[in-house]
Amino acid sequence: MLTQWNTRAQNRKFVASYSGGKDSSFALYQAMQMGEPVALIVMLEEQGLKSRSHGMSLDIIHAQAKAIGLPIYTASATWQDYENQFIQLLQKAQALGAESLVTGDIDLKAHAEWNQSVCDKSELSLCMPLWQRPRLKIVHEFIQLGFQSIIVTVNLNLGMTVEDLGQVLSLEYVDQLVARGIDPCGEAGEFHTTVIDGPIFKHPLSVVKGDILYHENYAFLPIELEKRDI
Repeated sequence: MLTQWNTRAQNRKFVASYSGGKDSSFALYQAMQMGEPVALIVMLEEQGLKSRSHGMSLDIIHAQAKAIGLPIYTASATWQDYENQFIQLLQKAQALGAESLVTGDIDLKAHAEWNQSVCDKSELSLCMPLWQRPRLKIVHEFIQLGFQSIIVTVNLNLGMTVEDLGQVLSLEYVDQLVARGIDPCGEAGEFHTTVIDGPIFKHPLSVVKGDILYHENYAFLPIELEKRDI
């Protein structure tokens, strides 16, 4: 199953579940070396203003899709109807010829099982190009390929600080995270990123940083597009 999950976009049209962060962007890049992308899907919060996974604004999400050059399907959902709404988006992608779903999951078994379940219900194959690859190797290759991503969310209870917000992932910064005992991919929820440039982008996004926000043990750095990118 491991090898199959890594390569199931081979010679197939696929739809990518996209958060706008480093893992989903890198998985999309890897899948594009194997098959043909037809669309991105992004799940939104109930109000339909921000992404469910990373809390990104619709402006950023649509600008990323435009820079990548793919149509984007979105749906607002509560956690209770998340799966149903997600499957409906998969069905829209199937109308474009999608045969596989691509996700950026690395090694969380519960996520893989959920992905496989929705694929089974939708009669799609599942491709997770990053599945069970070494985490440090993933982030190093991501950076070396020329991706640029900004840390936009940190969990203050998991070793991250407000000073980490706005940091661009670099090899040197990743080494600092590892030295602090922080997972380089943030797989325990230590941090989230937003990708603003890379080999899947036709042009970089120009963004401006807002004022830091706090909620419980999290700190957030809102980013917005410069007017010329809207």
